[in-house]
Amino acid sequence: MDLKELQAKIVGFDEEVPLLDGTKTRYINFDNAASTPTLLPVQDKVNEFGKWYSNVHRGTGFKSQLSSWVFEEARNLIARFVGADKNSAVIFCKNTTEAINKLAWRFQCPIISRMAGEAEKPVILTSVMEHHSNELPWRKVGKVVHINIRPDGTVDHDDLSTKIEKYKGKICLVAISGASNVTGYINPIHEYAERAHAVGAQIAIDAAQLAPHRPMNVKPKDDPQHIDYLAFSAHKMYAPYGIGVLVADKSVFEHGDPDYVGGGTVDIVDLESAYWKDLPEREEAGTPDIVGVVALAEVVKLIQHVGFDSIVEHEAALTSYALRKLSAMPEVLIYGDKNPDNARNRLGVISLNVAGMDHALVSAILSYEGGIGVRNGCFCAHPYVKSLLGVTPDEAKEVEKHILARDRSKIPGTIRISFGLYNTKEEIDRFCEVLSMIIKKKHRGKYVVDKERGEYYPEGFQIDFSQYFNF
Repeated sequence: MDLKELQAKIVGFDEEVPLLDGTKTRYINFDNAASTPTLLPVQDKVNEFGKWYSNVHRGTGFKSQLSSWVFEEARNLIARFVGADKNSAVIFCKNTTEAINKLAWRFQCPIISRMAGEAEKPVILTSVMEHHSNELPWRKVGKVVHINIRPDGTVDHDDLSTKIEKYKGKICLVAISGASNVTGYINPIHEYAERAHAVGAQIAIDAAQLAPHRPMNVKPKDDPQHIDYLAFSAHKMYAPYGIGVLVADKSVFEHGDPDYVGGGTVDIVDLESAYWKDLPEREEAGTPDIVGVVALAEVVKLIQHVGFDSIVEHEAALTSYALRKLSAMPEVLIYGDKNPDNARNRLGVISLNVAGMDHALVSAILSYEGGIGVRNGCFCAHPYVKSLLGVTPDEAKEVEKHILARDRSKIPGTIRISFGLYNTKEEIDRFCEVLSMIIKKKHRGKYVVDKERGEYYPEGFQIDFSQYFNF
């Protein structure tokens, strides 16, 4: 199967959705950075496994033994996909967020003694670019220090150097995104790894955005560019069945108590003690998402067969095409890299606004009158988006007041389009056509805002969703 064949196997690709004028149109999904649809071969593989499904580990029945074999074969396949060796554990979680929280729970930073005899928190070095999932968990572990971003939204490498030098001997971890879910920037993670290791720190990569679009290699532990921790999710990789992965340095998880305990985590329990199993079982409490693991393993095989080169070439062509068309519209403001010739060095994630219009209103019109799915807001990266938009501290405080008063209608943000391996230039043409209609104020509906939700709806229009799906 080549990329063209795989593109034709998106589940729901031809589904039509209702529009405000009473017609229907084929849905255009430009929200792949949030979640991708699944693929027919993945769906078929899940159905194929369904007749053999049973719980894994310790079952003596044939189906349980088969399911256990499938589960561990999938783990091995995923380990090879990211270049993990015997020094790393592949731990299954619900998603990237849970994976990072699991790591933060177990991560032990040494408390640094100062001359005055006081205890000083160790430093977790991260960036302003981060998704909240790679920011909030670390606040419980140590002192979070942020690397600044440049005006174009990229990580400020000079500031990184300054802070590594300033906190040398105190940094225990650099936690950073492989790629931004707002601007599509790809960070030089192996370079960062080498710089972290040079000062005695480790590195953790949030690869949720990177994994579907670029090859990953954690490299051997004795390589200065080794990635100590890597987290990613299947739901952004055409396998939305509820599984995530943490690839982790075993040393952090071989001692101490797991974050979740119970069935499957212990070798033996009495009324006063428990002895934990070896990795990875000690970190996978309860019955795991076996079907989700099967789905992810099948996607990995498909991606490897098609090849990342084909995916990168296709998505870069889309990104370049979109940037050229959007740049020709003077009312459109693009955040981040606007250069179409640099599309191969970034992901197909573009954040934009229409001058003088609320991002939530534009997104609503795109949906109700164009059948185009985008995402709007701050994309769980509030500090980054506020920085890109130039929101001042006083303006941010004013927004906070409104939110606390249950009014989300004034939240700053952007509109985000994000491409997958199946999107087309024709879909970009349609997006720009509808966007032009919005800019010219030729949309049909009268839109009202739900202040508590911060969302716009066309007045008097309702959709009976039970006509499309029901239990």
